[in-house]
Amino acid sequence: MERRLLFSFTRAAVLTFGAGLAASCALFVGVSHLEYDNLALSFGQRADQRVATVRQGLHDAVEVVTVTNQLFSLGAPVTRQQFHDFTSPLLQRHPYIKAFNFHRTVDDSQRAAVEAELQQVLPGTTITQVRDSVSVPAERRAQYHVVYYLEPMAGNEPAFGFDSGTRPQIRAAVARARAEGRAIASELFPLVQDTHPQPSFQLVMPLSDRSGKLAGDTTIIVRARDLVQNALASANLLGDRQIVMSVYASDKPDPANLIFSTRAGDTPVPRDTMGAWIAPEHRSSLVRTIEAAGRPWLVEVIALPRPFAADHLASLATLAGGILLSLLTAAWVQASSIRTRRVQQLVRKRTADLKRTNRRLVDDMIARERTEKALQQSEQRFRQLVAMSSDWYWEQDRNYRFTMITGGFAEKAGVTVERVLGKTRWEYMEGLADTEAGRAHIAQVKAHEAFSDLEYQVQDDNGDTRWFLVSGQPVFDEHGNFQGYRGTGSDITARKLTEQRVHHVAQHDVLTGLPNRSLLQDRLSQAVAYATRSANPVWVMLIDLDRFKFVNDSMGHKAGDVLLMTVAARLRSSLRDSDTVARLSGDEFVVILSEHGEQRLTADIVQRVMDAVAQPVMLGTKEFFVTCSIGVAVYPSESTPADALIEHADIAMYRAKKLGRNNFQFYTPAMNEESLERVRIEGALRNALERDEFVLYYQPQLDMKSGKIVGMEALIRWQHPELGMVPPSRFVSIAEETGLIVPIGAWVMRTACAQNKVWQDAGFDKLRVAVNLSARQFAAAGLIESIEQILQDTGLAPQYLEIELTESLFMSDVTPAVDLLHRMKALGVNLSIDDFGTGYSSLSYLSRFPIDVLKIDRSFVADITRDANDEAIVTSIIALAHNLKLAVIAEGVETGEQLDYLRRHGCDEIQGYYFSRPLPAREFEQLLVEGRGLAPDEIAAPEPEPATA
Repeated sequence: MERRLLFSFTRAAVLTFGAGLAASCALFVGVSHLEYDNLALSFGQRADQRVATVRQGLHDAVEVVTVTNQLFSLGAPVTRQQFHDFTSPLLQRHPYIKAFNFHRTVDDSQRAAVEAELQQVLPGTTITQVRDSVSVPAERRAQYHVVYYLEPMAGNEPAFGFDSGTRPQIRAAVARARAEGRAIASELFPLVQDTHPQPSFQLVMPLSDRSGKLAGDTTIIVRARDLVQNALASANLLGDRQIVMSVYASDKPDPANLIFSTRAGDTPVPRDTMGAWIAPEHRSSLVRTIEAAGRPWLVEVIALPRPFAADHLASLATLAGGILLSLLTAAWVQASSIRTRRVQQLVRKRTADLKRTNRRLVDDMIARERTEKALQQSEQRFRQLVAMSSDWYWEQDRNYRFTMITGGFAEKAGVTVERVLGKTRWEYMEGLADTEAGRAHIAQVKAHEAFSDLEYQVQDDNGDTRWFLVSGQPVFDEHGNFQGYRGTGSDITARKLTEQRVHHVAQHDVLTGLPNRSLLQDRLSQAVAYATRSANPVWVMLIDLDRFKFVNDSMGHKAGDVLLMTVAARLRSSLRDSDTVARLSGDEFVVILSEHGEQRLTADIVQRVMDAVAQPVMLGTKEFFVTCSIGVAVYPSESTPADALIEHADIAMYRAKKLGRNNFQFYTPAMNEESLERVRIEGALRNALERDEFVLYYQPQLDMKSGKIVGMEALIRWQHPELGMVPPSRFVSIAEETGLIVPIGAWVMRTACAQNKVWQDAGFDKLRVAVNLSARQFAAAGLIESIEQILQDTGLAPQYLEIELTESLFMSDVTPAVDLLHRMKALGVNLSIDDFGTGYSSLSYLSRFPIDVLKIDRSFVADITRDANDEAIVTSIIALAHNLKLAVIAEGVETGEQLDYLRRHGCDEIQGYYFSRPLPAREFEQLLVEGRGLAPDEIAAPEPEPATA
């Protein structure tokens, strides 16, 4: 019977195992729920990414048809060649487009003439329609909607001349496009030119003539499946085989409108049985409807089930661990129960041995006395060790008053023992009971609990702040009565000072001592929170020093550091103590201003900061003046959220820079739009040169005596495939700031020289070509070598290249500029000063420059017949140039009165819209072929020859 009891399961063990198993299962289900939630979140993100990609693909297609429609809406007739040149790059960029069409509305009376025009393009072409899936000549009707232009022709010949009005899908889309005046997508239909039809649709946009009458429309034929697949492939979203995606050209999952699917055939999606049981609310599918091109597009994304163990390792591990722990606990309870039974049996046996046990107890008492004596000796050794260590030892009585402190406390802590003895810690340490940590320590001590690593600070006998670290244990007598505390302490002042220095360095700028970016964010958060509570505004000022790079480059980084420290001190002194001044990076500073009570924030504060910065600074032996540009963002504001204050202040600062520096600007939403436009232009500009999107236009320069074209100015234009013709005013300044003007300027010079050489080799008169040189190019290293290499590569003689420079390029540092100009002149090229009179040139410097031509700015020429001041300026410039043996060219000549005035006052050459606007190379060459020039009555009379004796 005893063997049966030893190996049978007890009730406690069974209950323990059952409870552990139930808890493990509950924990398994809970962790699984969390795992399913993570899976649902991940799936939602991936599904939303695919929906957004499909939406962007559809919007790209709408943008393509809109850009194509703008080609026809400009007013000028569009030839088939222009249509081909315009659509060819779009077909390469968008491979899902089957064809570009221009549908022309043709009356029945025009049918014969239109068919004759179509046959000139593709012999045998007539106006057709589809009947029983066969292309046949169109039946007679009042009007036809004919495919008049078609690109590409190859592979699309059956669609050329097709009357798209016979298709109800296209007819309905055209009607909607006319009514709504925007691009509309048709329903799906098979293409006439496809031998293996696939779901396709047309994007239609109406086109009206000048009288407002509908003249036709522009369309693109889109392979729906290719559009979706191309968009997903561009975003690298086709490789995930755990996602099944379907796209329908309707708002319902109708198989007839299915245009794309990654599901293999009609294979059903397997069901996750385990997931449905554990987390029935788990979603593994998403259905979204997109509105694009005037119709709905339904996108369905489904996640394929994965093996349960692949995504639920944590829950399975939890279940397995719970079961194992339950088994181990049950085994321990089983063993404990068996051991209890054995003890009960042994008690009876041990009763007989009680006398022997009593005798042994006496022996134990004797041994206990020996042990207590050993403990006393051990305690004595412990106190000796404490006295020899770097810490001190202390004891307190039952009233928590110090009774003993040993170990050189006075020498190590700087506090006399008499100052501490007889007092509690909170009595000799002022303010301990006023802090939350101090009150917690007092409560812990009065609860007779042990404590360790308590840090607090006190003033030592010399008035210096000291940090102590103490630990203590309560002492009880043999009856459990509380007797007091004893413990050790250490002086950790050196460590705390090091921590404070590290903390200060981590949050302050090393050079100026101002808060750095980390502490700035904390101060800004506090200021925004205060503004939210008090409804008082907060201003964030971003300050950038003007011409700081000039100081570093010309005077060295040490002078730059002195300037930064000086500016930091001036900023602190010009603001209140409650304001925050931080160094963001380089020469950028940030100021946080909060409004308190009667202290209102006004623009005078910003002006005061600018005036403080603008005071002269002594850098070595030189007195230097520095100014700053400031951007201000205000919170609360509808256009500035709290997390964008520094960003918006930065945008406003750049606006101040753009307006000429040394001023301040408050942020407005329009600045952000301008900044986004700048980012867009800059991004496209970086690839424009590689994509060959720049072209040169040439404006003729005519001699006033002969009336002939003697030169031309090369002017850059940017033909962007989507933005159209971008004027120089939108991109030249950005190219100048980013440094892209250097390679662009080199391309302009090389292209202009090569074109001039081509015209000379073709037998035309040898003309000079004028090219503008930017400030970045003028300051770039290797400029002379670059010009020399271009002349050598193109074969153009140097005297036929004229380099135009503005006065501001070399007025700031004249000596090196004069040397550079002489080196350029040594190459044999001509030099001219462009926009003369608008800068601040010194006439004494002008005589030192080896220039050949002065160009009168168009702002003076515009009003020479109406404004006496401009008339006097132009006359003076002509006289000055002739006295210096320089030629004069007048820009912007637009009227006969201006031409007549310039002729009478001896101007040498003119250029402007009066004779010709800037022309592309092909049209300029036509001017040379025709030999056009000024009329005889527009030419200055030749000067009479001096009489001979």
